[in-house]
This record gives sequence, C-alpha cells and structure tokens, in this order.
Amino acid sequence: MSQPELPGWRWGPFTFRLPFYHTRFYWQEALQGLFIAAATGLSLIPLMTMFFGLSFEEAVAVSMIHSILIGSALIVFGEPYAPGWITPALPLVLAFVLGNYEDPTMRFQAMTAVSLNFALLLFVLGVTGLGKKFVFWLPDTLKAGIILGAAIAALKRVFIDDAERFLLQQPIATTLACAVCLIFAFSLPMQKLKENYRFFALLGALGLLPGFILAAVIGPMVGEVTYDIQWGFMVPPVMETWAKVSPFMIGWPSLDMFVQSMPLALITYVIFFGDLVTGNEIIREGLQTRKDEHIDINPTRSHLSMAIRNALMGVAAPFFPTQGSMWVGVHVIVMQRWKSGKAAMDSLHSGLASYYAMGIPLLFFVLPLLTGLRPLLGIALSLTLVLTGFACAYIAMAIPRNNASRGAVLLIGAGLAFFEPWIGLLFGIATTLLLVGWDRNIEPIPQEE
Repeated sequence: MSQPELPGWRWGPFTFRLPFYHTRFYWQEALQGLFIAAATGLSLIPLMTMFFGLSFEEAVAVSMIHSILIGSALIVFGEPYAPGWITPALPLVLAFVLGNYEDPTMRFQAMTAVSLNFALLLFVLGVTGLGKKFVFWLPDTLKAGIILGAAIAALKRVFIDDAERFLLQQPIATTLACAVCLIFAFSLPMQKLKENYRFFALLGALGLLPGFILAAVIGPMVGEVTYDIQWGFMVPPVMETWAKVSPFMIGWPSLDMFVQSMPLALITYVIFFGDLVTGNEIIREGLQTRKDEHIDINPTRSHLSMAIRNALMGVAAPFFPTQGSMWVGVHVIVMQRWKSGKAAMDSLHSGLASYYAMGIPLLFFVLPLLTGLRPLLGIALSLTLVLTGFACAYIAMAIPRNNASRGAVLLIGAGLAFFEPWIGLLFGIATTLLLVGWDRNIEPIPQEE
C-alpha cells in the first residue's frame, strides 16, 4: 500500500520542504549535481558578457538567481521533477532578442517581456484548466514544426551566427565535447555497450560530464584553453547587477515588445507541456516499483509554480527560458536510484533536493571553481545547443505520419528559425492547413513506435 507523500509545510497548493529537516542529503546525487550544474548552469555567461553588457561577475550573479529560482521548484513549491531550462526554446528566444535589439538594455527588456508573457499564460491556462485542451487542439504537424524550428535555430546559432565567437575559437575542444556527449547520449552502438558493460553504463550516467572533462583536458594541450585559477571566495554583485537588468531600474518593456514576444510564449508553452507529460510518465512508471511512497502529480500546481518563478525571474534577472519544469536527463538519473528501493533513497524529494545541493547555491561563491570553468563556458554553451538541436530534431521527425506532413514540418521549422516569431507562427499555421490539414491526435505526445 502506498504511503503518504513526504511531509512538509503546506501553503496553498504548494509544499515547502526544509532541507536537512524534511529531506535527507545524499552525497552521490550532490556530487553529480555539483559538476553537471557547473558545466551547464553557467553556460549562459558567455552570452551575457558578449551580448548583454555584463561583466563576468555580474553574469555569475544572474546565474545564481536563476539557480535559486530553479531550486525553489523543489524546496519551496514541492514539485516532484528535476527542474531545468526549457532548452528547446532558447535558440528561438536568442534569435528574437539578439536579432531585433542592439542595445543591451533593450535586450534585457525583451527578455522581461517574454518572461512575463509566459508567466501570465501559465497562470491563466493553469487556473482555468485550458492548458491541456490547448495542446490537444494543436495539430501534430505544427507541434513537430515548432520542435524542429528549435533544432534548426540551435544549430544555426552554433555553426553560423556565433561560430566565430565560440566554435571557431575552440574548434578541437568543442568538437570533441560535442562528439563524446552525442555518442554517450544517443548512439545506438553505445547503448548496447552500456547494457553489456558496467563501465560504459556508469560513464553514460554522468551525462554531459565525460565530454566536458575531455574538452577541459585536451583544450590546454592544443592551445585552445588557458586556465587562470584564482583562490578564495567571491560574493556575486547582486545589487550592481540588479541595476543593469531589472525593469524596476532600466525601465519596463514597451507594449510592442510584449506583442512581438507573445508567439514565443505560446511556442514555449507547447514545449513545456511536453516536458510535463514526459515527467509524469516517468514518475508513473517508477511508482510501479516504489509502492511505498506516494508522489503527488498536480498539473495546476506545476503551472502556478512555473508562473511565479518566471515572473520573479522576469523582474529580477530576466533571461528566458531558464525557468522550466524538468531537466529530463537528471530526472531519469535520480529516478533510477529511487527505484532501487528505500535503502538506496528514502524519498524522491530527498534525491532531487540533494542533486540540486538542497537549493543552496554554494557553487557561485567558490572562486577556484568559477575561474577554472571560465575558459570552458563557450564550449558548454555550444555543447548545450548542439545536444538540444539533435534531440529536438529526432523528436520532431518521429511525430509526422506521412510524407506531406514531413515536408510541412521542415518548412515550418525553417520558417520559425529564420522569420520573426509572429510571421513564423502564422506561416506554420498556413502551411499546416494548406498541406496537411488540422491533423490533431488524441495523444499529447506521440510515442515512437
């Protein structure tokens, strides 16, 4: 018989679980989380320093605020998913913000606009229950085109738009990191090795870390990486950063910014809903093994918690879409150990909170770690975008059921990647109607057969 869910302090539809009091600490998850979070959580810093006018220290402060808000999904709101970015939306947002605005202040205002639009959309669709109906109503071809558009935009950002700043600056290290991570994450021959050999299974469970470490070792050998590690601690300049990024200090977005960014909020919602469905299915599958713990799946709570986090991010450290519902790879890794039994992990909430270091962002104060990672952040960003592009492409290509739909998906993806958001979305709707029809499916996320 299933036991009650891990207790905590209820507030409204949410549950606050105090680290070390309600949730146990597991060093295995914390160690993985420290390094993988370091490899990915800081990877937006090169974008913030190059395109948004921030210093390295100010970009660290923005990343720290993002990390605290991400951790709050577990600690403050009681969500049962490993939270992360809505990564497929990132290249589309970058194309919109960097392509339309030259001034760093206006770029942050645009980030605020799309964040607040998304927060409002989540709130309305969550409270009314219309979110599920909205995603069911969208045709498969349009959904697949949106996902493929994210793939094209991600690869375009790495290989064309920012190639000189990132890829061509560190070509060998970046190529090695991307190749190793793609092989361990997606290669079918590697999957067989992981099933047959424990060494490869352990290596594969580390996610992005093996490829990133290889780049960190090879980079200095080929002259592409130079370390300047500094010792001590750093206090991120939060107030100075607030003065440069918050709409309370730099001014609020114009009405035109809100209107122009609304399609991005709609597109991101489709991706978010897919993450939510995926996370729920992973939990339901795990509950068949762990019948001793109840996990509360509550879509309304998820919508509201995401709305609050995105609204806070939009006014404190606007950089969309860093406040998502789930980091699929981490969610699966923690779930696997939770499924091993109560002796391995007493509660899923404890394992998730440990992976995110109990919501305490110590990483951002440790100067040797920050300065050691600094020359590798461009590699981390390229790696994130390449993996996003590959994953989005194979998900998108699995959805169409006929040749007309496949061709339409490619056209829609290109339109979303190369046109303005409104134009891309209207082009996608027209392409779907004219070439395929409104091909709705009763399943929100078609499963690969």
